[in-house]
Amino acid sequence: MNQEIFLSPFALGFYLGCVFLLIATYNYLRLKSELSRFRRHLSDRLEIEAETMKKLKTDGETLRKENETLRVKVNALNEAPDRKIQRDLEVFARAEKRMLLNVPGFAPAWETAKSEAHGELAEEEAGRAAPKRIFARLFGGGGSQAALPAREGQPAGEAESAKSGSAH
Repeated sequence: MNQEIFLSPFALGFYLGCVFLLIATYNYLRLKSELSRFRRHLSDRLEIEAETMKKLKTDGETLRKENETLRVKVNALNEAPDRKIQRDLEVFARAEKRMLLNVPGFAPAWETAKSEAHGELAEEEAGRAAPKRIFARLFGGGGSQAALPAREGQPAGEAESAKSGSAH
């Protein structure tokens, strides 16, 4: 009779239920450990992303401050006398190009004035003529001097009256 109890349909069902219970318990524990691993992974990833965002914010703030500092330095350097002269020279060069392209009668007069000014500077640098810039600074710039010199053979007064007569 002992053997019949172990082989009865109830016992066989019990054995089969125990096997299913073991399989279910194994899968439950495996899924539980996988879930805890995923939670740790998610927690680590969130920490890393938080650190990255914090670093990006501090880097952004540092770059903003550096940008502002550089902007102030550039403005200060642009206000330096040498830089101001270079900037004015660049402005005049660009304006000259535009005038040469846009105004038909301007180019010949401008080229003549430029070549005369270049000749004057060459004479000053060679020592044949006194530097006009020094005298202009010492004596107040000579405000009565005309913007362009009179043409050869024509006195300054006639040149002024010719200018005013052609302007009207």
